[in-house]
This record gives sequence, structure tokens and C-alpha cells, in this order.
Amino acid sequence: MSAEFPYVRPRRLRSTPAMRRLVAETRLHPAELILPAFVREGIAEPRPITSMPGVVQHTRDTLRKAAVEAAEAGLGGIMLFGVPEVQDAVGSEGTKADGILQQAIRDVVSEVGDALVVMSDLCLDEYTDHGHCGVLAEDGSVDNDATLERYREMALVQAEAGVHLVGPSGMMDGQIGVIRRALDEAGHQDVGILAYTAKYASGFYGPFREAVGSSLRGDRKTYQQDPANAREALRELELDLAEGADMVMVKPAMAYLDILRQVADASPVPVSAYQVSGEYAMVEAAAANGWVDRERLIMETLTSIRRAGAESILTYWAVEAARMLK
Repeated sequence: MSAEFPYVRPRRLRSTPAMRRLVAETRLHPAELILPAFVREGIAEPRPITSMPGVVQHTRDTLRKAAVEAAEAGLGGIMLFGVPEVQDAVGSEGTKADGILQQAIRDVVSEVGDALVVMSDLCLDEYTDHGHCGVLAEDGSVDNDATLERYREMALVQAEAGVHLVGPSGMMDGQIGVIRRALDEAGHQDVGILAYTAKYASGFYGPFREAVGSSLRGDRKTYQQDPANAREALRELELDLAEGADMVMVKPAMAYLDILRQVADASPVPVSAYQVSGEYAMVEAAAANGWVDRERLIMETLTSIRRAGAESILTYWAVEAARMLK
């Protein structure tokens, strides 16, 4: 044969669906998917989130049904976010035993038991009237250490409600250590911590603000990570591990796949990634205009996150994607 003949033909391994399935390097499984879910106090019917088509603020009853649906789809977990009727300067509703998130935790745990890992957002932004993730100092800045005390209180009420994993998402220095000590001292040694280790100050969170009724003024650039920085994520990883994180997370996912890869390569504990509201909304908007194949993009984006090193993925498509995988 001539020297120009292609002796190596990679296309042989792409020739049929069965062949492509056989040699696939990355696989998705429903158990790797986590459903973020919002529960709002004081509503009688689910309230659609206009910037996130297909996603709603649940009532307590519809959240129960969503949790059962998630368990039946084979998901790995559900991450709960509470939306209270009342907000104040210190996020008081976040530390009340009967606050909406604590009620939701009890509801979901009683409904699905151990069929799902029940997780809870541990942050103040849903509960504060200024929308920041912590307590403000007199000069308007976020007071790191005063916020840690509030996180400690939140961890305890969430653990007492029966949560399996708490998800501290505020990016306060020392938050994992404070929460771990509080849980252990109160006898909640079995409650795990999913640390939002590399959470960037991102424009992709826009629709989420509607989802949780955020009243944020200004931005969170003094405590969330700068999108320009990569090494900083590994420093945050080192700190979170030293303070007792059981799992770690990169957020957002798709614009930070390089960070996810670095964290996954360095982490001795499981790594998650959060496909955030803006990432979801962009695909939904493009699909609604007929510009993209919606289902194909759902699976392609999730595969990219998994390929970059995430062992679990928080995604608003969790139930739908799980059904497509079966």
C-alpha cells in the first residue's frame, strides 16, 4: 500500500452506537446527579422561576413529591434551599428550629429516608435583607468571624432536623473548621460537610437570585473567588481538607472546568461541581429559540463536567437526565 494510506483509523471505534458505547471513557450515572430544590414559605402552589424555565419554588407538599421523584429516578442526592417570608440583617430565619429549611429537611428525610442523600445549603444570603452571605460590620463589609458564629448555629439546627450533609457556601475563612467542631461537640459526628471549596464571584448566578428572592446590593467579590485565579482554588482546597471537609465542590462548573480538573487531581475526598442557574438558563433559552438540540446539550454539558473530574454534579436537569440515562 502507498505511504499515504492511513494505517491508523480511529474512526473504526466510532462506527456504531454500540462501538461508541463500548469504548466510552466517561460515563454518567443517575447516582452521580444531585437535584437542587427550592422551598418557599407561605405559598399554596409552586411558583415558577421565570429565569429558569421548568424550575419552581416548591411548597412543602410539592417538595416532598419532588424528593420521591428524585429517589425513584435513582439520583444520588437532593440539595435544599429555603426561601423565607421574612428577611433581616442577621438572617434570623436561618437558625430557627422551625425555619422553612429545617421544616423542609424533616419533610424530605421522613419521605425518602436514606434513598437520597439529603443536603442543605448552609448560607445566610436567602435570609438576610441585604442579600450578603454573612453578617455586616458597621462599615458595610461582611464580618467574617461574626458570620462564622451564625454558620455554627445554622449547622446545629440543620443537623438536628436530620440532614445528612451540610453545604457551607458562603466562602468565609475558617467556616469548615467552625462547623465541624460545632457538629462534633453537639454529637452530630455523622453529619458530613460538602464544602463549597472553589466558589467564584460569577455572573452565572443571576437566575439563582430570583430563585431565592435575594435582595443583594453590591457584589460578593470580597469573599467569593476572583475568576482570574486558579492557584487560589488549590489553597482553599488545602484549607478545607485540613478543617475537616468530607467532600469538596467547584462552582460554577462549565466555565471552570480547568479548576475542576486541578481540584480533582489534588483532592483525596470526593469532588462535586455545581452546574449553576445561568448555565442552565442559557441552554434553555437557546433551545426555546430553536438554536440548539436541548437534550443533546444537556448530556454533553453533564459529560464535560464528569470528564473534567466531578464525581457528582448538582444540576437542575438531574431528574430529566437520569431518565435519559436509563
